Amino acid sequence: MKSWSIRESLTITTNILQMFLKLYFGKTHFRGFEAISKRENNIQKVGFYNMDLKQIMIELEKMGTPTIKKIFVNHGAKEPLFGVKVGDLKKIQKKIKKNNEISLELYKTGNADAMYLAGLVADEKQIQKKDLQFWVKNAASPMISECTVAWVAAESKYGWELAREWISSDKESIASSGWSAYSSLLSIVPDDQIDSKEISKNLKRIESKIHKSQNRVKYCMNGFVIAVGGFYSELSKDALETAKRIGTVEVTMGKTACKVPDAVQYILKMQKMGKIGNKKKMARC
Repeated sequence: MKSWSIRESLTITTNILQMFLKLYFGKTHFRGFEAISKRENNIQKVGFYNMDLKQIMIELEKMGTPTIKKIFVNHGAKEPLFGVKVGDLKKIQKKIKKNNEISLELYKTGNADAMYLAGLVADEKQIQKKDLQFWVKNAASPMISECTVAWVAAESKYGWELAREWISSDKESIASSGWSAYSSLLSIVPDDQIDSKEISKNLKRIESKIHKSQNRVKYCMNGFVIAVGGFYSELSKDALETAKRIGTVEVTMGKTACKVPDAVQYILKMQKMGKIGNKKKMARC
């Protein structure tokens, strides 16, 4: 027996109602009927409402451009990818909304665009630790390891646990995910739920190891110092002093014009703007 989609079911219902109303009342425009028609039209406009993985991948391929693909590759992305603007990915996100099943399927494709979209539509309340471990081990670029994986991990109930574990990894991308997850946690978790001793210990750890660490790990460690200074009021001054002692952080940025943020200047700027301690609603952006 055929399984009807929501749109197909509404279309059939609408057609039957039209016939009934026309036959018995001589017209088809009633308030209740208009509500059904409006609902059907909304679903048709959404387009992605009932899409499966194959359909989403086809849509992503259509959205990709050589220019964006080149930019992503220069920032460390690897094939396969289509080169879809993040803004376009967010258009799909708004239509899919949170869908953990689709999220996991998208990530497993190994396609960089699909993996980023996976993070946008992931349900932080449903995703499991084993899924996040799979994600971090298979992140193919900084855009995925330091953004997608770190953001979703931080929003999940496994955030602190995984951040602690990942920063000790010998694999550059995993350690980077760990420090980025820590930074995201500091940006969304209320100060009274943060262990100041743990954060202070990590500041000291970074001060002693940052210049000897792997390339992207250095970048994310620097980001952690900035996050402490900007989002965690209790240790903001400590983070600023740590940044001063660390000095310039050298990171190879590849074929990009990107620069390593100056932690001292960044924290001072946030102080001047009166934004120290301000939290974000969510890690993902």
